Amino acid sequence: MTENIDVVVIGGGYAGVMAANRLTQHDEVTVTLINPRPAFVERIRLHQLVGGSCDAVVDYSEVLAEGVRLVVDTVARIDASERSVTLAGGGTVGYDYLIYAVGSGSAELRVPGAAEFAYPVADLEEAQRLRPVVDAAPATGVVTVVGAGPTGIEIAAELAETGRPVTLVCGEVLGPYLHPRGRRSVAGQLAALGVTVLEGPGATVTAVTSDAVQLSDGRALPSQVTVWAAGFGVPDLARRSGLSTDTTGRLLTDETLTSVDDERIVAAGDSAAPSNLPLRMSCQAAIPLGARAADTVLSRIAGEQPSPLNQAFAGQCISLGRRAGIFQFAHRYDVALWFHIGGRPGARIKEFVCQGIVKHLAHEARKPGSYRLHRISGGDKRRQLLQAERGEVLASTH
Repeated sequence: MTENIDVVVIGGGYAGVMAANRLTQHDEVTVTLINPRPAFVERIRLHQLVGGSCDAVVDYSEVLAEGVRLVVDTVARIDASERSVTLAGGGTVGYDYLIYAVGSGSAELRVPGAAEFAYPVADLEEAQRLRPVVDAAPATGVVTVVGAGPTGIEIAAELAETGRPVTLVCGEVLGPYLHPRGRRSVAGQLAALGVTVLEGPGATVTAVTSDAVQLSDGRALPSQVTVWAAGFGVPDLARRSGLSTDTTGRLLTDETLTSVDDERIVAAGDSAAPSNLPLRMSCQAAIPLGARAADTVLSRIAGEQPSPLNQAFAGQCISLGRRAGIFQFAHRYDVALWFHIGGRPGARIKEFVCQGIVKHLAHEARKPGSYRLHRISGGDKRRQLLQAERGEVLASTH
């Protein structure tokens, strides 16, 4: 193996930390992790930060290998031809290989008034900004949560459990990922907490004001605080740097997570679009993708052919306050099954998962290369989807 290989990892979230830790298993590799914050953020606990039961932050000393150099800054641009990144704070950092793990954040707020009057909650600073706003609101003032995915459900339940009146505006359906049985379980728990759930064709937000949200069926709902949890977006760093992306802005890669533009650039986590068929944005996908990205870099350094993506899912875990939750089981290819565990057992599983994720990262920091879950087979479904996609492309050219 060549000596003094410099690998830069952009992004210190679930995927970036796993990748950085894993790369330290070889002494010849020098790893630099660039992240805008000096601490690791448990994004899957941000709803607890809003509700006041957790700060959602872990010191990097607990999850990051000692051999990783941490640079607290933001990358302004990637120069693939020069193999360097330009930092927002000034200066550049060179690399032999780059792992692009910039993660995701709030989607652009396109609904009229949302950018001015709604509070997104996709990252630490947004959640920290929302917390005092909720605390300052009158106890009887309605909090309206827009978005019926896990983030919206968890924040609605967390705030309702503190006694606040909460309305959850779902758009078409509550918990789109969930099996109908799991959805009924979640709906029942939200009802028990006093959450008003609005779903169906008329339950789409069309405008937000300082004290109300307007729905597509004409209703105007009073809202003391409006929380926006409707979807994620990704940073535009790859696009600004002239790299190929999908329509959302994720870096386009092959099945080894290698950029279609440059084999020295590898992607992981929410910001990766392997074969233009990206996985669900989640820490469940991010951590294995981080391990796979590191393995791809190490294989290329060793002159070996990297292994392709082989992702398996277990399901979806959602908190419903501090005393209830749901674990929705799924096929390995990420489609919900009929079976779920709810109530207090569901809450215990969710907490076990949250603690286990930090433990996975910490264990990889102490024993790099020990993580193995990214090697569990996800079955043939992805291969079938890829074949179908390529077949459609071929068919359209004739």
